[in-house]
Amino acid sequence: MKRIFFTIIALSLLCLCGDVRGADETGFQLSTHILDVNEGRPAAGITVHLYRYNEVSLEWEYIYQTKTNEAGRVGDLLPRGNENSGTYKFRFDTSAYFSAKGIRPLFPFVEVVFTVTDKSDYHIPLTISGNGYSVYRGS
Repeated sequence: MKRIFFTIIALSLLCLCGDVRGADETGFQLSTHILDVNEGRPAAGITVHLYRYNEVSLEWEYIYQTKTNEAGRVGDLLPRGNENSGTYKFRFDTSAYFSAKGIRPLFPFVEVVFTVTDKSDYHIPLTISGNGYSVYRGS
């Protein structure tokens, strides 16, 4: 139990203290990063869907789909300089990732809804395990 606690603390500090943007992410306003707290490692190969909420039709509109890289990151979302204000949703498809590790996850996917209100950077990290997840706004 102590090992898991210290792994979570270490990963949290890494996200808070490290540069969360890779060299290829400087031209984008929105990024994410997934860490597997069971293994204490980045979660590579997870499919990430991005949707935007349409205030007129009251429906989610599909924008983009990609997979996390070897570092568990996606940084090529919402180009900087565009008017990106609005309500968005990430859908992280975690089921295949955990199934490949022989784990049947409690949450087969994670949806995170957030609002972009200005032109600053939005980094939305996700920490996952087979039985839970946590999300926050990083820097």
